[in-house]
Amino acid sequence: MLRAGELDTALVSTIEAIRQPGYRIAPGLGIACKTEIRSVRAFHRPGPIRTVGVDQSSATSVALLRLLLQNVRRDAVPGGDVGALQFETIVPTRTPADLPHDLVMMIGDIGLAADPGDREPWDLGADWVDWTGLPFVFAAWITRGDVEPEPLLTVLRRAREVGRDIGAVDGTRDAAHYDLDADDARGLRRYWAECRKAGLADHPDADWLM
Repeated sequence: MLRAGELDTALVSTIEAIRQPGYRIAPGLGIACKTEIRSVRAFHRPGPIRTVGVDQSSATSVALLRLLLQNVRRDAVPGGDVGALQFETIVPTRTPADLPHDLVMMIGDIGLAADPGDREPWDLGADWVDWTGLPFVFAAWITRGDVEPEPLLTVLRRAREVGRDIGAVDGTRDAAHYDLDADDARGLRRYWAECRKAGLADHPDADWLM
């Protein structure tokens, strides 16, 4: 809907910002982590990885998993050839060990609650931070470049405060944060650069509104 011009702004995966031209990023608003994230996890069956099942709820997380397999978890990939892996979309489940895939990624409430069984859980946020030393931004408010941003920013900031006032619960137990700072921005730019390097997106960085 954002691409089609039906929305002025939306909270979407951060990789979207470099898959289409003309986007801008609302400053200070998003979903990120500085250490672990807890809600985006991959479950590895002991042995080499040849098949990967992914929950498609977040395009950013799927791309992040590919980057981590290429740069952090490369030893688990035969020959280090991530391009040879077979990726399949799966239905989210709390029992990833029941699936036939060597590696299974779960996101959100299912990712939080999933029982690893005999598998090793990987926290994708923690892997990114260990690799880069930077926070990871999973989602941001992305705005079309042809709309006036200030009224939107006012509404979005107010909505965040209303959520806090009514006691909105963070299921990650504060692993996630929602006030993006300069370090988060650096982490996001690094993620964009790694995605372009890996051929996962090809547009320049989106502009920041402020």
